[in-house]
Amino acid sequence: MQVPVGLSNRHLHLSKEHIDILFGEGYELTKMKDLSQPGQYAANEKVDIVGPKGTLTGVRVLGPARGETQIEISLTDGFVLGVTPPVRDSGDLDGSPGAVIRGPKGEVTIDKGIIAAARHIHMHTSDADRMGLVDKQVVCVRVEGRRGLIFDNVLVRVHETYALEMHVDIDEGNAAGLKNGDVAEIL
Repeated sequence: MQVPVGLSNRHLHLSKEHIDILFGEGYELTKMKDLSQPGQYAANEKVDIVGPKGTLTGVRVLGPARGETQIEISLTDGFVLGVTPPVRDSGDLDGSPGAVIRGPKGEVTIDKGIIAAARHIHMHTSDADRMGLVDKQVVCVRVEGRRGLIFDNVLVRVHETYALEMHVDIDEGNAAGLKNGDVAEIL
């Protein structure tokens, strides 16, 4: 059971309210490129994230707008900001640290929303059926190569709109010597 790998660098998802504050009332994000998941895209827009210790500049915004602002960083980025991001599934923001987000037209202070995204596999329902897997199942995934390793605790996320891809953050990808498009094996 093979799965392509996508490395996830620091990025954020913004609520419509925060887009308006950061970029101007009524502003619409502009698409730079489509992402592997249907309907998701990397926007041309970037912002700065300011933590208690330091700043991450030029952090890419992903679209479309979400119901709640969420910042996804690596554990290494957490050292730069001076925060400890909990490893969480997307949307699980309670108890996570906040930051100041600076855009070209304004800034927003969020009390929560910074996470290190838990490694996961997006999977279409037909892929799940073929592989005998179900939504929210946790699997192990093997990466071959000189820095090969086994990722434990990989969440399977099944939906009819998902495209097959395993997402790991940049720290995890670098530890395994991975690049976008490499193939891993679900054990």
